[in-house]
Amino acid sequence: MTTPQGGKPNPSGGSGSSRGKRVPRNSDKHRRILDAAIEVIAENGYFQSRVTDIAARAGVADGTIYLYFKNKEQVLMAAIDSAFAGFLKRARTELSHAHGPRARLRRLAQLHLETLGANRSLAIVFQTELRQSAKFLAQFSHHQLIEYFDLVRAEVREGQRLGVFRRELSDKIVANCFFGALDEMVTSWMLSERDYPLAGAADAVVDVILMGMETGKKP
Repeated sequence: MTTPQGGKPNPSGGSGSSRGKRVPRNSDKHRRILDAAIEVIAENGYFQSRVTDIAARAGVADGTIYLYFKNKEQVLMAAIDSAFAGFLKRARTELSHAHGPRARLRRLAQLHLETLGANRSLAIVFQTELRQSAKFLAQFSHHQLIEYFDLVRAEVREGQRLGVFRRELSDKIVANCFFGALDEMVTSWMLSERDYPLAGAADAVVDVILMGMETGKKP
């Protein structure tokens, strides 16, 4: 049996197949594989990275990866899904403690930049590798990213209900502008030769966006 990387024997190491085996998705090995995939792909690029490289970085045998994933594509998407799910979980928790749509949008922006600013490898994978494949980007956009946009749109609609945001604005367009502005800040940070705290840009970005939405009324 071969894999997309070519020439790999049966990952189970024997005559049987590892497909269909039930393995825990929250194990230490599984976590190490996901973390290693982000690091290796950030360093080498998706197409130049091999499952063997990821296994070595994770400290597991090649065959162990195939107990969890069919191929490198699945490893990458699982790593991205896991990272983004963790971000969304934290965001929902922290936003529940913030008061008012302005404060919640500001905190979401801070979390966005804090998360990627604290993990350059993850930022590289999100900003470059994910976008090199229309398939990867579509899969991510149709599932995880829509949840992010829903958080933003909910706050925009709440602000409109309270009369603090202009009612004629499309919450969908605002969400695109919100994400797009933060996304560009991450890209600029990655490409910059200067080392600066990415999260420090959150307030300025949100101020620009809010000034275009606000009615002047206090929440």
